[in-house]
Amino acid sequence: MSADNGLKIVVVGGFGVGKTTLIRSVSEIRPLNTEETMTRAGEHVDDISEVRGKKATTVAFDFGRITLDARNVLYLFGAPGQERFWFLWDRLFTGTLGAVVLVDTRRIDDSWYAIDRLEHHGTPFVVARNDFGGPAHPPWQIREALDLDPHVPLIDCDARSRASGKQVLITLVEHVRSRHSPARTHRSSQELAR
Repeated sequence: MSADNGLKIVVVGGFGVGKTTLIRSVSEIRPLNTEETMTRAGEHVDDISEVRGKKATTVAFDFGRITLDARNVLYLFGAPGQERFWFLWDRLFTGTLGAVVLVDTRRIDDSWYAIDRLEHHGTPFVVARNDFGGPAHPPWQIREALDLDPHVPLIDCDARSRASGKQVLITLVEHVRSRHSPARTHRSSQELAR
């Protein structure tokens, strides 16, 4: 209640890449989510061939929170991955400090739209390849496939792991900080690591 600075981070990526899972794993509060059960009616709308075990999907956004210190709080917003909900993304990006693009390397094409929109908005972002147990691709192949700028951090993560999710957020905060004031140091990333 006494935080002076609410810092907004958005987690984006394709359908079923682990956005809800990442927010659940790192949030200090019980996350708000808008997951709904997937029905037969949606089978022709959402391609579930690559995410066969998926039973629910986000239809608006997920929300979580991490208190960094007495004055700074991170607010985490997870965007829905299906194309039919992309119209929400531009609104979610408003006022965003930075973003995490989650990638499933088995479906790398699903990441294009997220990267395009973030670049369009000039929003700093990191790319986190979520571990789904598929074939491991070297970082240069992922960078090449996504046509990533060399300054965009690319890291591995397991969205189910709190420690891994926190490391993704620390990398993002450090990336944002380096873009805006490379010589300054902030406690925020150190606080997040706790």
